[in-house]
Amino acid sequence: MAAGESYNPGVVVVAAGRGERAGAPEEGPKQYRLIGGMPVIAHTLREFAAWGRATAGIVVVIHPDDEALFADALSHLTNQVGIRFVHGGATRQQSVLNGLAALAANAPSHVLIHDAVRPFFDAALLERVSDALNAGHAAVLPAVAVADTLKKADSDGNVGVTVSRSGLYAAQTPQAFSFPVIYDAHRKAAAEGRTDFTDDAGIAEWAGLAVRLVDGLADNVKLTYKREIAMADEKLSRPPIADIRTGNGYDVHQLVPGDGVTLCGIKIPHDMALSGHSDADVAFHALTDALLATCGEGDIGDHFPPSDPQWKGAASHIFLAHAAKIVREHGGVILNADVTLIAEAPKVGPHRLAMRENIAACLGIDLARCSVKATTNETIGFVGRREGIAAIATASVNYGNMT
Repeated sequence: MAAGESYNPGVVVVAAGRGERAGAPEEGPKQYRLIGGMPVIAHTLREFAAWGRATAGIVVVIHPDDEALFADALSHLTNQVGIRFVHGGATRQQSVLNGLAALAANAPSHVLIHDAVRPFFDAALLERVSDALNAGHAAVLPAVAVADTLKKADSDGNVGVTVSRSGLYAAQTPQAFSFPVIYDAHRKAAAEGRTDFTDDAGIAEWAGLAVRLVDGLADNVKLTYKREIAMADEKLSRPPIADIRTGNGYDVHQLVPGDGVTLCGIKIPHDMALSGHSDADVAFHALTDALLATCGEGDIGDHFPPSDPQWKGAASHIFLAHAAKIVREHGGVILNADVTLIAEAPKVGPHRLAMRENIAACLGIDLARCSVKATTNETIGFVGRREGIAAIATASVNYGNMT
């Protein structure tokens, strides 16, 4: 884009085809067939609507016979802002031109042109395309490198030659352009009677534009055949898999002469104390690490480095509450927290309920989801020699569903 030019993109969704290769014409055009209980085109439009950056609007190019089908597809969307339709032409190329003409009234700076029957793109792909436009490229093509071995047939139907895959890419949509440039190229192609282009990047190439490649998306397939539509429906109809993650934490602190130890926020009288920069609560430290592990957010030292004087003598419930906050910011719901203390003394049993109540209050979960256990080390090792206390913690967190 030129310096100072604002990014005001529009979207043209091409949906005027009849889909003969999908078979079963009694089921209607493929863009209106149901996958996951919703028309294919509704999935496509929902993704663009959720993206929210098509400030110049979304124009859907449909067949004149499909207005009722399109209205039904729109009824599946909670967000229909900026979506309108126009009728297409006899070819895809003519349909795109009709869509561009309709979009022109909104003065878009750029346009993303997408096939309605590619419902499995995502916001990350749209951002890659947008980034290339904002970097100044007038034509952008998402594509994936060809992985299959390619054969070219001879006139008898035999393999004539094996084609090298080097430098070969499969084109996808949305293909994106400077709006004035692609609109002008489409109109020139129509004026010259050129109707043989299979995609808009081809028209851009014909018009002399350099087409910039960006990484496509393997899932961004075009649903062409009946089997592909059935597979898409199966994919979307599968019950979601719960994204439940478990994290572990371990901590140990040395015992030194003192008047008590703090475990799970409870000060227990004792003839020793735990040595540490904070209050040395090994239980809360281990549980903090366990929670951070469920979302890949490092460990307690990353968030509260012992070199920072502000944490000297700090109550460790601060650390645990911070970890719980991070989990919630990642969309997690804490399911349970389990702590095992390893010490010869003091006795934990009389304080177990209070410890569990502290964990429940700090994490905002039910008491039944909090467990505290204790064991000795049978006089073996540093714990057995009463040189220190160790804690092992486990936390389980539900981060929703994954497909």
